[in-house]
Parts: sequence; structure tokens; C-alpha cells
Amino acid sequence: MGTGDSPVQVLPAVRDLNFSIAPGEVLGLVGESGSGKSITSLAIMRLLPPQARVSGEILFAENGSARNLATLPDDSMRQLRGSRLAMIFQEPMTALNPVMRVGDQIAEAVMAHASGSKSEAQKRAVQAMNDVAIPEPERRARDYPHQLSGGMRQRVMIAMAIVNRPQLLIADEPTTALDVTIQAQILDLLADLRSRFGLAMLFISHDLAVVSQVAHRVAVMYAGSVVELAGKHEIFHAPAHPYTRGLLQAVPDLKTQRGRPLGTIEGTVPPLHAMPPGCTFEPRCGFRIPECTRAFPPLAQVAPEHWARCPVVNSK
Repeated sequence: MGTGDSPVQVLPAVRDLNFSIAPGEVLGLVGESGSGKSITSLAIMRLLPPQARVSGEILFAENGSARNLATLPDDSMRQLRGSRLAMIFQEPMTALNPVMRVGDQIAEAVMAHASGSKSEAQKRAVQAMNDVAIPEPERRARDYPHQLSGGMRQRVMIAMAIVNRPQLLIADEPTTALDVTIQAQILDLLADLRSRFGLAMLFISHDLAVVSQVAHRVAVMYAGSVVELAGKHEIFHAPAHPYTRGLLQAVPDLKTQRGRPLGTIEGTVPPLHAMPPGCTFEPRCGFRIPECTRAFPPLAQVAPEHWARCPVVNSK
């Protein structure tokens, strides 16, 4: 740092994060834009930019032992990424190579992690396309991304993710850009793949209705930390944290009166450089008490298998 340069400010994009996912389980990660959902997924995959720093442990259990992904050498991480760990990104049109046939892109993922000929890799690519219910996979494998619909491109992304039979699949907003019909098909496909291959899945979304269809447990994120973690039924029928309640009140359902305005959460998510000293949700919360401003609250158990980061709830 040269003379006169200002010191670099370290801002915690995510803090005090702790969750686990069992084989065959789907953990839904929900929250507003900017809450830290995608940063969390990129940290797990070790795809954060060079200036980012990760502290703590990211434990990946395999064959009776656990490895800390946060400290794994780059070569070892590259071997895991795409084979045992896989990710479906938000927008397939930007994630896929526009000048490369989709079958070759899937086969490339095979050849990066397995020995064998190119023809064998292409056969596995076609089989993966068949696994994700792409019609006429042999013909479609020769198409370029622009020749496929949005739903088909998303299926190609899923085929690329599951072709090496990963143990953990991270799906980051996999249905955001799709219409409702195609969205339902993709959700059914992911559920089928999870069941068939025993995948552990981290499903990231801002859409509570979508998460309610696919997740077994739900982690609600706000301003870089999990504020509530519980089974799906508890989150949707007995939410503890005021933020979770606010999100649910803002979602219309069949019982919502058409002439009645939906609930809203006043204010906005605080920027990283201006986080409140206590509970990050305190400035927007209608239930705040003096204790909320004093210290960052821990994630405490409020019921069996149900945790919330709230001084009001935890003081009862």
C-alpha cells in the first residue's frame, strides 16, 4: 500500500452461517436479493473472486470422512467441482458457450473428470440429456444453445451438472427466467433426479411458493446471515422470526381477499458498510425491543429442530 492510500475496508457479505444437508435432502435457501444466497453457493464451490476471503469450515463428507473445502488445495478442489459437487446457474444462456454444441459441452464436463475416449464421453452426454427428459437427445446434442428454448437450455444445464453423478447439487434460482408451466416441469425433474440419485440439494430462490414445493427444510437469509432455520412445515405454518412472517404475509394465496392489499416490509436491506450493530432486521422490525440494538443475536433454538436469530422470540 503506497503512501496516502486509504486502508482496505473488509465488509462481511455473509457471517455466522451454519447449516448441513443430508443425502437425498433438499435445503431451501430463501431471502431478498442481496441477502447473501448466491455468495453462499459460490463460497461452497470456491468460485468467489480473488479478493474475497472465507473463514471457518466448509465440510464435505464422502466415504466416511470429511474434507474442509475452504482449505483444500486448488487442484483437489477442481477435481471435486463438477464431479462430486455441481451447480446449476441462474441464466443458462450466459452459462453455456454460444458457439459450442450442447452435447459437446456436456461431454467436456465428463472428460474433465473421467478417463476414456471422446466418443464414450459423448454417449454419456446423450444419456444425461435423456435423464433430464430432453426429447430426441441424439439430435438435440448437435444443437447450439440458441436453437433451444429456455426450458431446454435449463435442462442442458441440469444434464451437465448431473452427468458425473455428484453428491451435492446447488441450484441457484434455476426456474427464475422460466414461465410457470416450464417451471413446474423443471421442479418435477429436479425432484425425480434427487430421488433417483440420492442427491443432497441446496435450492436457492427468492420465491417462497417454489421453495415450498421442493424443500424439506428451509433456511431464511437476511443481510448475510440465516435468521431462521426449520422444517418446511414449521417455516410456512409456524414462522418465528418477524422477517419470515413478513415475507409470508407478502405472498398471495387462494384465501387472500382480492380487495385487500398484501402485507409489506417497510424499509430496505441495509448496505454492507452500514450494518446495524445489533440485529440487522431491527430498523425494519415492528416487534423490536431495546435488546435488539445491543449485539448481533445468535441463532437460538425456539422449538425442536427450529432455530431463529431474534432477541424478541428468544426472550419469551
